[in-house]
Amino acid sequence: MPRQNKKTETEKEKIENAENKILEEKKEKLKEKLKSKAEELAGKIEIVDEKDIKKEVMSSEEKKKARNEKTLFPLDDYVKYSCHLGTRAVTPKMRQFVYKRRADGIAVLNTNNIDKKLKEAVEFLSQFNAEDIFLACKREAGWPATLKFSEATGIRVFTKKYPAGIITNPNLKDFFETELVIICDPWLDKNALNDADLIKKPVIALCDTNNLIDKVTKIIPCNNKSGKSIGLILYLLAREYLRAKGKEKEAKKLNIEDFAGKIESSVSEDKGAIEGV
Repeated sequence: MPRQNKKTETEKEKIENAENKILEEKKEKLKEKLKSKAEELAGKIEIVDEKDIKKEVMSSEEKKKARNEKTLFPLDDYVKYSCHLGTRAVTPKMRQFVYKRRADGIAVLNTNNIDKKLKEAVEFLSQFNAEDIFLACKREAGWPATLKFSEATGIRVFTKKYPAGIITNPNLKDFFETELVIICDPWLDKNALNDADLIKKPVIALCDTNNLIDKVTKIIPCNNKSGKSIGLILYLLAREYLRAKGKEKEAKKLNIEDFAGKIESSVSEDKGAIEGV
């Protein structure tokens, strides 16, 4: 019996030794596998670290440049001229152009929408001759830009007050016919808007977030309270209208500061308006 027990113990030791050997071999294989995987990952990380940061920056700048080449005006600069700032009030049909509200409750317009709608307005405007258009701007902040717009394009303008009925009542001394009306605010310039509606003539309007736009044909969503914003929009309308009429030289001579004045170089904090988040 003692010999049998000794033999059994020896066999157990052999089995344990064999199992331990197999276990050690598995551990070694696993170590090798993990080591190989770690080296592979290290190589990938090294490749990422070796990327040329300058190229990435250049790529970003190129994308930005390409984006701006497709727009009438750099989207960043719509922000600089405060075109993106609306009011605390937002009418139902203007809500589509708003991307957020600031902490103070001011609605912020998406600059992509501003540029897109401005392009549509320019395309529509270019179908008419200067003598068949007039622009009305009752808001004093927009008068300098309005007068410059008239000087550049030859389009008739009304500042201060638009004489109601001047395009609807042939008995008036100053009566004239028109094919297109441009207004800087559907509320302040409501007399011109209503007259255009009476005779079924199209209207291009600079529309803020608080405006009712039912009678407007082509909307340009923008801040229509600020002289700089109005100035920028009228500058772009004038420039693109001249280009559409084959007057490239005249268009190049236009100076935005004559329309909107000088601005500070700092950009507004509402950068999300540029991306249209």
